[in-house]
Amino acid sequence: MNTNDMHRTLQGLVDRAEITDLMDRYLRSLDDGVFDEEWARTFHTEDVTADMPIGTVHGRDALLDHVSRGMALFDRTVHLSTNAVIELDGDRATVRSAQLSTHVLADGSDGLFVSAGHVDNELVRTADGWRISASALRVVWTQGTPPRLPDGLAAAL
Repeated sequence: MNTNDMHRTLQGLVDRAEITDLMDRYLRSLDDGVFDEEWARTFHTEDVTADMPIGTVHGRDALLDHVSRGMALFDRTVHLSTNAVIELDGDRATVRSAQLSTHVLADGSDGLFVSAGHVDNELVRTADGWRISASALRVVWTQGTPPRLPDGLAAAL
């Protein structure tokens, strides 16, 4: 293996590690529940598009508002991701993974709502590192009663 090939291989491994870390920290942040401008900048590009079961949004500010409102429906959550397949293409990447999300409803019922599906993410390398530029969560199955959605959050289940 020549030096250029070794450098490309090493850069690919570093990129995969950084992307894996970003995606893991993102899901963990949903469970931590601190959603502010810093949170949004840490994970997303300014022009991000997110297609979620509670609607599709365009732009970091809209995503921040939507996620904050959606996550407020739950008292506690645990989001798990596995089987990530990362495809690198220079300063762009895609990640497809399986996601299992457990939610304790915040309506006082202590009810559980569980969803599982697949997430497709597009990422770009920025001056601040890898950021999510697009994501789409496709729910395959649910268990339990979903939360009652307030006006402005549309269910796509």
